[in-house]
Amino acid sequence: MKKILIALAIIITQFTIEAQVKTPQASPKATITQVVGLTDVEVVYSRPSARGRAVFGNLVPFGKLWRTGANENTTISFSDDVIIGGKTLKKGKYAIYTIPNIESWEVIFYANTDNWGTPQEFKESDVALRTTVKEESMPKAMDTFTIGINGLSSDSAFLEMYWENSFVSLKFEVPTQKTAIANIEKALSGPSAGDYFSAAQYFYQSNGDINKAKSYVDKALEMNTEKPFYYLRLKSLIQAKQGDIKGAIETAKASLVASETAGNQDYAKMNKDSISEWSK
Repeated sequence: MKKILIALAIIITQFTIEAQVKTPQASPKATITQVVGLTDVEVVYSRPSARGRAVFGNLVPFGKLWRTGANENTTISFSDDVIIGGKTLKKGKYAIYTIPNIESWEVIFYANTDNWGTPQEFKESDVALRTTVKEESMPKAMDTFTIGINGLSSDSAFLEMYWENSFVSLKFEVPTQKTAIANIEKALSGPSAGDYFSAAQYFYQSNGDINKAKSYVDKALEMNTEKPFYYLRLKSLIQAKQGDIKGAIETAKASLVASETAGNQDYAKMNKDSISEWSK
């Protein structure tokens, strides 16, 4: 039995050592992160190399769907809606597929990003946007497939792809002005109900100025016509801490009704427990 255990230990040790061995990937992974205007853009892809092979028309056939890189999906994500060729691409993460041809490439933004290479079943319903871009030749060959985000302005940029002697560039527009105006208007309009709620919560939880906490939670409730149950819950706790037990019970009852209406049993129980405790 002892010999068997020793043999098993040796096998497990060898397996662990082998599992830790790392070797270079044939198509190493790369990540590009770029802010365009006020929009975050990220591309994740694997970079195959030609290594003396003819690429387009051979390694990558013309007229067929290509994974646009190697290994798992090449993906791109946008933090805002963007405009490509006059069409809106909703914010989110997409796989990039292409169909290279001699004079143009078709570029496809595909909603399903969990494929290894191209999908086993390509679904048109998963195509978020499809557009065509002109293929241009480069005087000097690029051995390793490369994606870049260049031509930056405050309102747009170009998604660029290079390999062998081929180059394609796809312009996308970002809603910088719309986002900036919304940020400006929000800042100039002053604190929101959520800002006052957060401030009240901080003063309460940090044992800060409890009177400021009460003032801020009252302002939050004044600004929010829906009177959320968690706003009311915080106010009841602040009132109890101030020593206003009668007011705390009344507010907790209002929070109880609101939490039950919202279907939040956790808050309903907390309010019931507090009302019971404060009524003693």
